This record gives sequence, structure tokens and C-alpha cells, in this order.
Amino acid sequence: MERLGKGLVTMLSKEEKQQYARHLLLEEIGKEKQELLKKSSVLVVGAGGLGCPVLQYLTAVGVGTIGIIDPDTVSVSNLQRQILFTYEDIGKPKAEVAKKRLELLNPFIKIESYVQSLNAENALFLFENYDLIIEGSDSFTAKYLTNDACVLTGKPFVLGSIFKFEGQLSVYNYQGKATYRCLFPEPMSSAEMPTCSEVGVLGILPGVVGTLMANEAIKVLTGIGEVLAGKLFKIDLLTLEMSVFEFEKDPTIEIRTLELVNVSCQSSTNLQEINFETYKKDENNYNLLDVRTPEERSAFHLGGIHIPLDELPNRWEEIPTEKPVVVYCATGKRSAKAIAFLKEKVLGIDFLNLRGGILGIER
Repeated sequence: MERLGKGLVTMLSKEEKQQYARHLLLEEIGKEKQELLKKSSVLVVGAGGLGCPVLQYLTAVGVGTIGIIDPDTVSVSNLQRQILFTYEDIGKPKAEVAKKRLELLNPFIKIESYVQSLNAENALFLFENYDLIIEGSDSFTAKYLTNDACVLTGKPFVLGSIFKFEGQLSVYNYQGKATYRCLFPEPMSSAEMPTCSEVGVLGILPGVVGTLMANEAIKVLTGIGEVLAGKLFKIDLLTLEMSVFEFEKDPTIEIRTLELVNVSCQSSTNLQEINFETYKKDENNYNLLDVRTPEERSAFHLGGIHIPLDELPNRWEEIPTEKPVVVYCATGKRSAKAIAFLKEKVLGIDFLNLRGGILGIER
């Protein structure tokens, strides 16, 4: 595959000079750095909350080639924070919708869309064709895959993450500096990986963090400023407290193959699962346990006993033991964590995880 963007005219046209006029006025950027941006290529993993502002700003400032990889479609719950999309886009592939919208913002650049998941089969092939990778998905598997593929292809990458009101970001594998595994050597189990659909997120948070990620990308591509490499930036939007702490490269970590990132998305507790249809056919032979919050419970529930996950250590003895127990939450992750705890406390009874949780049920 020919390198994306190869052969593009790098000199700025009259129209481009008008669009980037405020950049050209900056002594630190000017014509030379703006042409560097035009020659550059960036692949953005995830067109969600973080990916939307990253894509909008990199498009606006004139990064010459931008790739978007995301397998998901737009849903109504995305609109609170994923500002590239509208109600008219619900059900459509995010990568394709983003490409069309971004092309309206800047007709002078090239945008590629990939409606697929990042995986061990395509990561190296895709990464080879871009100068910089930006990881903004909500998948820990994708984060470790991005890290390892970037190490193997020699690419720097910007990675951000968000949780409720807090966000963090850094630049990894930049000029031989620390990688994501130097900071977080191994992924957590799926039961320990809360998502926005489980705990929520302030809609503005990904906008703030995503904008900062785009800022780091511009610094990497143009060589201006001080790149956030070997440093982790954290921000709390409730207090506006910000902090930066340094971390070192771990020389003991060697990445030789992408086989190392086949991260298990299952809990280590030999998790048994049951889908909703199977449960309904034989529901009288099961008890139900809801481990969601009281607010989630009041909005919708399937019945059964209700013990929020954080109360389970003090209330587990309330669980009836005469039948197998089907445990449920929003997506199946908190319930998996609850089962891991309960298996150590309650012997002689089967606990089954409701696959996909409440959000996996068509209603």
C-alpha cells in the first residue's frame, strides 16, 4: 500500500493561506510549520467522545491526511458528548459520518474512514501508513494494542482516557521515551474496567481532554513546544485541579509480537453467563440480583433483589441461596465483579452473569 498522502503538493494554495491565516501569523508556526502539518498524517482510533474534538481540530488546522477507525454506529446516548453527530446520524457508522462532516470543514485535506475494529491483524498495516497515532477509544484492549503496535512500527502516539469528571493524557513512544506499558504494565480484567455507560461522564470532559490531545499532536508533528512525553497530565473538572507527574521508561519491557495484547475481556473467575432469552424461558428456576445504583434501579429493572455493588460486602448474606442467581447491571461488567466477590463468600450456589446487562436487552 502506498503511503497515504504521498505525492500531495505541500505548498499552500491561496485558499489554504486564507483558512490558516491565524496560524501563519504565529512566529512559532508560520508557513514552514503549516506545510509540515499539510505533509503529516494521523490515524485516530475511536470517533467517540475524545475522537470527535481531536478530529475536528486536526481537520481545521490542516493535517494533510487523517484516518478514522471505529466499528460503531451512532446512538442517541452518544449525542451528549460526541459533538460531530446529530439525531439524523443515529444508526449510521461513526467513521463514515465523521468523514463526511469533516470534509465540509476542510476540503484541502484527505480523510480515510475504516468501519472496523482495530485488531492484531490490521494494526501494523494501518500504523505503518501514518506519522502519528491518537488513541481515544473506551477499550482497554485497543489501548494496549495501540501501544504495542506503535512500538513495533516505531510510531509515537497520544492516548487519553476519561472517567466521570476526570481525564488524563500523555504522549507515548516519543523519541524512545516511555510507553503506555511503562505506566500501566498489564490491563485490568473486564470486571475492573468501568465504562461511560456504567458510571457516566460529564459531556464537556472529553471535549477538554480531546482538545488537549489535539494540541499534543500538533506539537509532535511540528516540533514546537514541549511534548508531554514521559509525563502524565490529569485534570478534575469539578475542582479544575490539574497535575503533571513524570514516569520513566521501563527497560525490562520488551514487545516483540502483537500476540502479547490478546487481552482477555473475561473475568478470571471462570465466569458463567446467560442471555436474557434463555433466562426468560426458565425464569422460575433462578433468582435475580441487581447490583446497579438506586437511580438506575428506579429508572428500569428486571425485578429481583437489589444490592448495589458498593454495598455488597456488607449485605451479601441477604442473597437467597435456594436457586442459581442471575446477576445483572448495565453492561455485564459490574455484575462480573460482583460474581467474583460472591463466589468467595457463598459456596454451593451458581452465579450467572446476564450477558450484556440491561443495555443488551431489546425492549
